[in-house]
Amino acid sequence: MSYYIVTGAAGFIGSRLVEALNREGISEILAVDDLESGEKVKNLARLEIQDYLDKRDFLTRVTAGHFDGAADVLLHQGANTDTMEANGRRMMEDNYEYSKALLDWCQEEEIPLIYASSAAVYGAGRKFAEARENENPLNVYAYSKFLFDQYARGRFEHRTAQIAGLRYFNVYGPNEAHKKEKKMHSIALQAFEQYRAEARVSLFAGSDGYGDGEQRRDFVHVDDAVAVNLWLLENREASGIFNCGTGRAQTFNEVAAAVVNTMNRSSVSIQGLVEGKLIQYIPFPPRLAGKYQSYTQADLVLLRKAGCPVEFRPVEQGVPEYVKDLQKR
Repeated sequence: MSYYIVTGAAGFIGSRLVEALNREGISEILAVDDLESGEKVKNLARLEIQDYLDKRDFLTRVTAGHFDGAADVLLHQGANTDTMEANGRRMMEDNYEYSKALLDWCQEEEIPLIYASSAAVYGAGRKFAEARENENPLNVYAYSKFLFDQYARGRFEHRTAQIAGLRYFNVYGPNEAHKKEKKMHSIALQAFEQYRAEARVSLFAGSDGYGDGEQRRDFVHVDDAVAVNLWLLENREASGIFNCGTGRAQTFNEVAAAVVNTMNRSSVSIQGLVEGKLIQYIPFPPRLAGKYQSYTQADLVLLRKAGCPVEFRPVEQGVPEYVKDLQKR
């Protein structure tokens, strides 16, 4: 049997990827994850997989040769994504050493590796093209992703199979509820839950020269990120590190407005929502000073040059779709 292997399969992007593979008629999937926090199992429960392995057991078996000749592709979505993690040793083991071992194995087996990188590698810069001069990680999470990208770059020239890294920007959408445990869920979900509980949304006051709630990020719907993964699966000549975002920088105010207006079935302006105290502002946390990206916007030149045609939803489309999904659930 030849597996599609998905690490992080019970997680946010990983579970949506497994679901997309199921829609393509693929169920010969080896799901790899860490279920010490059992909340994530809800994401897998309704999906079709062939087998499940703990991430530690999987790596042990890979290095022992148990999966030699048994994999069609490795979709490596698993990672420690806690941007406030203080234990650098753990982060590097989870995101760097683990990923290196998988890349080396994929090259030995001549099977594609499509893996999750992160826009966090760009730090506080204002240029978001996939080039070394634009990369300046602000925390150990971002550094772990950056360093593995560097390792992958060193293998491109003499690769035996596809190596493709996706630098995800701010992903939001279904199946991220488990991320609330470490407060790593998207601003869209935070706004939805806060408005449902308090009839208002609180955003950070101005920082880094931006006005209240006007910090800007590239917010990408999870299913658009999954679509790029599927395109890479179908186009195995495409190797490289690619940004995965909409190419639009939109404000936190726009996200909050989309949430509130969808929940209220209204179309009130941001100014009107602020005046009505449906959007309010809280002081910028000192603990985030120097560690916060106030602006991100994916440069899509390399992704488009590779031929990827995926169209990304703007906040005005994607967030209402997500809110309606949350209301159904």
